[in-house]
Amino acid sequence: MRTAQDIMTRDVITVTPDTDITHATRILLEHRINGLPVVDDQQKLVGIVCQSDMIAQQKRIPLPSLFTLLDGYISLTSAKQFEKEVQKIAATRVEQAMSVGPVTVGPDTPLEEIASLMVEKKLHTLPVVDQKKLVGIIGKEDMLRTLMSGPSEA
Repeated sequence: MRTAQDIMTRDVITVTPDTDITHATRILLEHRINGLPVVDDQQKLVGIVCQSDMIAQQKRIPLPSLFTLLDGYISLTSAKQFEKEVQKIAATRVEQAMSVGPVTVGPDTPLEEIASLMVEKKLHTLPVVDQKKLVGIIGKEDMLRTLMSGPSEA
């Protein structure tokens, strides 16, 4: 059975939380990748920043939905969610735009499980983590190459 370690890219391009958002965007475009793992100084995964996070910066600030009841305003959007949206739109560093606690797999995760995760959670990039340290990454193209190489061996 084939696993993550059989298809993952081991030489992973990463950024740190304090990387400038423009620099991270340039890396995504130059390398034609969808996501960048965000690591701390010990190479521990702390988040992931994707093309969709960069696109979020082009959104308008979402105004919270309000309604009045007995001369008072009641928000239909949580203040925390609103604050998070505004922070992503105004991000200047990766830390402000990244998704914290990304879905990850281990080196021994079977390809079938990886495929299920990617489809069910609509993920394009899956970091491979071993003992909290980033050891590889799997993208949609890695999975497609596996399909093109023929049936897996048991």
